[in-house]
Amino acid sequence: MLQTPSGGAGSGTAARDSGLMSIGTVLNVLRDEFPEVTISKIRFLESEGLIEPQRTPSGYRKFSPADVARLGHVLRMQRDHYLPLKVIREHLDAMERGEAVPLPVVGRQRTPDDVPAQAEGRTVARIGRAELLAAADIGEDELKEWESYGLLAPLEDGAYDAEAVTVASLIAELGGFGIEPRHLRVMKAAADREAGLVDQVVAPLKRHRNPQTRAHAEARTKELAALTVKLHAALVQTALGVRLP
Repeated sequence: MLQTPSGGAGSGTAARDSGLMSIGTVLNVLRDEFPEVTISKIRFLESEGLIEPQRTPSGYRKFSPADVARLGHVLRMQRDHYLPLKVIREHLDAMERGEAVPLPVVGRQRTPDDVPAQAEGRTVARIGRAELLAAADIGEDELKEWESYGLLAPLEDGAYDAEAVTVASLIAELGGFGIEPRHLRVMKAAADREAGLVDQVVAPLKRHRNPQTRAHAEARTKELAALTVKLHAALVQTALGVRLP
């Protein structure tokens, strides 16, 4: 039986109203356990057939508690076991048919040793190269090409930020529409400029001698990053004349 992640007041309100939740509420419910999950990630998992939320007549997604439980299980299997989405989908489908199936093993599994040391309360999730290839279901040649365009880059120790799985999956999905990696360099350049702007704002806080002030810098960075992403999405939608649910 899949466990439903615990939610806050927003999810309770949605449950009282209709038992269904908006994608924004789902995001808030999941972020306690999965702080790096994004709306784009949820939409991508839907496009890959991992979840099937209901749609309102106007096209907005509505998630049931079972949808949220399945989504949490998918994210947990990606995070802890680095399983490709195809393997996760087949495993969950078998479970829903009532079959007693063992958890698939692909490559090295996550262990306590995989958790990096904390620096002033901050935890950075990392993933190895082999795990990234498996989790994103891509080949070595694809990863090398994307790295040559600066779309992905390993950290100093050769590992990758866990968000690299999301980036790689989205690059692959865009490739299905004929958008090649070389076309995405403009997006990477824009992202770097936006990150530089945020970093410029919080830099004085990061350099402060007070540890509490430095800790506040991380919270401010997250807040500014979220606002930047929302503005970027709104500007793209405005430029294209579309509205995303």
